[in-house]
Amino acid sequence: MRNDSVLASSILSLTGGPANVTAVTHCLTRLRLTVADPEAVDGEALGALPGVLGVIGMGGTALQVVLGPGVVEGVTAEVEKQARATTSAPGPTKPTGPAALRRVANVFVPLIPALIGCGVLAGFNGLLVNAGWLPGLTPALAAIASGFMALIAVFVGYQAAKEFGGTPILGGAVAAVVVYPGVEKVTAFGVHLSPGQGGVLGALAAALLATRVEKWCRGRLPGALDVLVTPTVTVLVAGLATLYGLMYAAGVVATAIGTGANWLLTTTGAFAGLLLGGLFLPLVMLGLHQALIPIHTTLIEQQGYTVLLPLLAMAGAGQVGGALAVYVRLRHDTALRTTIRSALPAGLLGVGEPLIYGVSLPLGRPFATACVGGAAGGAFVGFFAMLGTKVGATAIGPSGWALFPLLTGNRGPAVAAAIYGGGLLTGYAVGFTATWAFGFRRGAGVETERVTTRARETA
Repeated sequence: MRNDSVLASSILSLTGGPANVTAVTHCLTRLRLTVADPEAVDGEALGALPGVLGVIGMGGTALQVVLGPGVVEGVTAEVEKQARATTSAPGPTKPTGPAALRRVANVFVPLIPALIGCGVLAGFNGLLVNAGWLPGLTPALAAIASGFMALIAVFVGYQAAKEFGGTPILGGAVAAVVVYPGVEKVTAFGVHLSPGQGGVLGALAAALLATRVEKWCRGRLPGALDVLVTPTVTVLVAGLATLYGLMYAAGVVATAIGTGANWLLTTTGAFAGLLLGGLFLPLVMLGLHQALIPIHTTLIEQQGYTVLLPLLAMAGAGQVGGALAVYVRLRHDTALRTTIRSALPAGLLGVGEPLIYGVSLPLGRPFATACVGGAAGGAFVGFFAMLGTKVGATAIGPSGWALFPLLTGNRGPAVAAAIYGGGLLTGYAVGFTATWAFGFRRGAGVETERVTTRARETA
């Protein structure tokens, strides 16, 4: 039985103790820590802890501990609780000084559960509508599935202000301007604005500006005036800037993203898929894949689905195929085969970290050959985009087989699912073949492979 408290205590101990941890956050699979003294972190021992799938040093004081979905939430809560109890200070909640892309990702990661839930309901409701079933229920399901997306700008603004040190409700208030129906009466750059123009990018920019204005005011006003003037000036200045600049500019950027994604797939689909599917595993390994969340969200807002996620999901298929080849090839390595058996279910559902850090990355070559499998799967899906058939996902978060309920496209969910399934099978097959042929030293026999694996385990 899992004990989150014990694991959290061990993690804190090996990261220099609670006093050395200055910030705690998490994403879907990783505990993200900021430490005061990086030299105090025992990375090797941390990675060897039961329950820890891998450790990623992001440079400087930032550290990621890969725990996996369903585990990271509980362990993060325990880490925050124990750090707060030890230091007798308000628990660390926001990272200090991380990279800009990581902080932007932190704005969107908490929104993913709602995106998944609403996306699944939207897909299910679409099936009911197409089949003509339960006509009395489908309008209600449509309202439930669409409500969050209609107001996602407000949530982005709230989270952005929270992440960057402002008052969250002020960030949400300014971002609400983006989706307010009355903006259609406002003219900027000679054209009438439309509700939702600029989408999440406009909301993000509005909240960031509001945070800057708020901080400027609070540093210059006495307490008696601060409570009245600061919120008023923040909403007024950031709101006017949003209406007369940010919404228009963000709308141009958002349109460019949608146009660019469509052009990329319709003109260079197979090549684009090859690159995206082949390079995604290294992005996951470095934790940089979260930076793509705003792009996915923008595409979902514009088109109803993101065409990039099914391509990127092929990286997981290559990883599964590569792991299966390792499992068959190193048939006498009981420990490694046990690791693969335990990690494969997660890999099939699109959670790649257990296979990355437990299998392919430590072995070296299988990581590269898994990327080859991902590239092949991406090229397969991208090829059909060149033929005019797009495959998209109505929400972000799941991949692998877990993405099937979220699939749709310009020719319906059934066609999208068939192409996506073909891409997965291609990724499995090429990942397996490439790893079998090139994932081990040429001429190495079973005994040599066993020695190599044992050396890796004791290094």
